[in-house]
Amino acid sequence: MKDLKSNVRIVVADDHGIVRMGLIQTIKRLRPSAIISEVEDYKSLFKVIQKEELDLAIMDVNMPNGSVQEAIDYIKIHQPSLRILIFSSQDEELYAMRYLKMGAGGYLSKQSSNAVIETALTAMLSTGRYVSDEVKEAMFLESLNGTTKNSPFEALSDRELQIANKLAEGLPLKEISNQLNLHPSTISTYKIRLFEKLKVRSLPELVEILRLYNQ
Repeated sequence: MKDLKSNVRIVVADDHGIVRMGLIQTIKRLRPSAIISEVEDYKSLFKVIQKEELDLAIMDVNMPNGSVQEAIDYIKIHQPSLRILIFSSQDEELYAMRYLKMGAGGYLSKQSSNAVIETALTAMLSTGRYVSDEVKEAMFLESLNGTTKNSPFEALSDRELQIANKLAEGLPLKEISNQLNLHPSTISTYKIRLFEKLKVRSLPELVEILRLYNQ
């Protein structure tokens, strides 16, 4: 890994331009010499990983044309030394350990202050690991008890969780199928499956259970 003062290469992956812009501006303030690429979906992220030697990938979870597990697996194959920081609005105590177990090196909430973002960047570039104190405590308790926080979402696959969040946002099946490059009937099948796993019967119930466990 390069020295923190050298030209570290970072890719920022998020499907919202305003989020990419804000994060890039923050990184540039903290690391003026950083060379930053930006992408808006997983397919573009894979292309960048193929072409560029990178030090850090900062990526959102819910992006088109792929899933976070596919992205982590792809990185492990093509650039195994590339550090991965998940940058998400999902509740960190509920989801951070899920992504760490997938192979990410860190989890950073989108609600984090600039000071926390700086701490996370420094940690990721120096050690390849970052989680908040709250997540560290949860991981410690899990190691003691051998249990995880009791969340119904643990039963969902990454793709099912991705679709559950998009359904809760009010997106129609056709729009979700376009974003994920999946046939509408496939999205419908995923919807039925995740409804069964979460024991909900309607979209309002899905929204409520997401709200309950994201508090």
